[in-house]
Amino acid sequence: MKPLVCILRTDGTNCDLETYAAFAKAGAKCEMVHVNQLRSGAQKLSDYQILAIPGGFSYGDDIHSGKILSVELTSFLKEQLNSFVSAGKPVIGICNGFQVLVRTGLLPRGELGVISATLMHNDSGHFECRWVDLLVEKTNCLFTRGLEERVLQYQVAHGEGKFYTSQETLAAIENNSQVVFRYADPATVQPTMAYPLNPNGSLQAIAGVCDNTGLVLGLMPHPERFMEPYHHPNWRRTGFTEPHGLPLFRNAVEYAAKSL
Repeated sequence: MKPLVCILRTDGTNCDLETYAAFAKAGAKCEMVHVNQLRSGAQKLSDYQILAIPGGFSYGDDIHSGKILSVELTSFLKEQLNSFVSAGKPVIGICNGFQVLVRTGLLPRGELGVISATLMHNDSGHFECRWVDLLVEKTNCLFTRGLEERVLQYQVAHGEGKFYTSQETLAAIENNSQVVFRYADPATVQPTMAYPLNPNGSLQAIAGVCDNTGLVLGLMPHPERFMEPYHHPNWRRTGFTEPHGLPLFRNAVEYAAKSL
């Protein structure tokens, strides 16, 4: 059997089709689910094995990026979401989805309704859209198993991607090995704060984090945009044996399939 993925969408979501295609290529069965379907009870989160919150501009990013959708989740779907995570089911939030997970409190501390970090406006003061290099750290993150210490290339496309938190929380996620991705300098294979290699000024070059279990991942770059070799602008020259986005989705699908 194929695990069933809930591709959560709402007004302003615009990367749902790419996320659907990515999980489908990785071997999953996917369904587009509008948040109102979960609120009305027409669909239940418990029927799915994986939850994906795609990128875009949910509700036009009014107030703050991802804020309104995160309020919906914590106000109307808190019990469903908490049960889903407690059951050990994978969750991924990409770009706007990362912003949503942070503002629900699921990341980085796994406390629904308690916000301990944020994604701020880029230091550049404008929208950033380019390919970046990402160093994959050693963590217990399900999605990056087998990718540790590699440098991956994904595209970023955001105006509010600067990861920011208190020094206390920053120290905690560093000590707990929750930083999954860092913006890197390909020449040195080291994290960097230098613009434009670090497109937003994120603290300690953080591009993605997971929770303590390693089953909830949020990242600003878009792995779903690199699922075929020709998605990369230099694909003819680089000779990729495998598009860098595929392993993330495959890891989640293979993990979820074991519980069926």
